[in-house]
Amino acid sequence: MRPVLAVGLGSLLLAGCGSTGASTADPGARLRAQLPKAVKSTGVLRIGSNLNYAPVDFEDQNAAAVGLDPDLAAALGNYLGLKVQFDNMPFDQLIPAVQSGRIDLAMSAVIDTQQRQTGADDNGKQVNPGVDFVDYFETGSTLLVKAGNPQNISTLDNLCGRTIALQRGTVQAEIAARQQTACGRSNRPLKVDLFDTDVQALAEVDAGTAVADLNDYPVAAYTTDPSRQGTKFQVTGSLLQPSPYGITVAKTDPALRDVLSGALNQLIRNGTYDKLLTTWDMHSGAVPVAQINGGF
Repeated sequence: MRPVLAVGLGSLLLAGCGSTGASTADPGARLRAQLPKAVKSTGVLRIGSNLNYAPVDFEDQNAAAVGLDPDLAAALGNYLGLKVQFDNMPFDQLIPAVQSGRIDLAMSAVIDTQQRQTGADDNGKQVNPGVDFVDYFETGSTLLVKAGNPQNISTLDNLCGRTIALQRGTVQAEIAARQQTACGRSNRPLKVDLFDTDVQALAEVDAGTAVADLNDYPVAAYTTDPSRQGTKFQVTGSLLQPSPYGITVAKTDPALRDVLSGALNQLIRNGTYDKLLTTWDMHSGAVPVAQINGGF
C-alpha cells in the first residue's frame, strides 16, 4: 500500500506544481500561441487606416503614421511579438478590405455599430458579411461650425435648409442621412456634401460653402484646441450618439479577434493603455475592458 500511496501523493504534488505554473504563465505567450497561422508565419499585422483624423490617426511631417491608433497598434504588436504595417486608404474602403483579406484589421476611429457588425444597409437588409469589433475607446459625434457660430447652430434641426460637409462612409454620414429625412418632412431640405477626408470637409466649412461638419468628439476637441491654433472652428450642441471605436476584424477570423481582445486587456491592466491616452489627451473615452461587439 505504501508505494501506491507514495506514487499517488507524488502525482498530486506534480499536478499542483503544474497548476501553479499555468496560473503564473506569461499571458502574452499564451496569446501569441493562439495567433492565426497566417499572421504567425509573416510576423506582421497588416492594418488599414485613413490617416487624416488627428489625434486618432494621421501622418507626421515624414508621412509616418501617428496618433492613438498607430501607438496602440504598435503596443499590441510589441506585446504579441509582431511588427505592424499601416496601409493608408480611403475610410469607406476599410471594411471591404478587412472582409476581402487585403488587410488583417482596421484601426481608424471605426465606430462599432450593429449595422456594421451584421453588414446591413439602412433598411436592415444584409448587403455584406459584416465585421467584428474589439472596442477600445468611447466617443460620440459633435457638430463643428465656424468660430463664433455665425449661423447660430446648436442642433441637427438647425441644419435644415442648409448645406453641411462630411467624410463619406462614416457614422456621421449616416446621422446626416437620417436628418435629411427629418428635414424633408418640414420642406427644408438638407444638402450633404461628402468628401474623402474630414480635412476636406472642414475646408468647406472654413470657406463658408457648408455651415457645419460632424465628426468624432476627440477630433473636434483637437481641431479646436487653442494651443494648436485651433481658432477657426468651435464645437456646438451636445454629444450625439455615444458609441465605441473598435478594432475591425473579419467575421471569418475569430481567433485574431480574441487574441487582440486579450492583448488589449493586458495593456489596460499593465498601464500601457492609460499612458497612450495621456499622450494624446484622450482619457475621457477610456474603457475599463476590451469588449467584443459592444456597439449598438
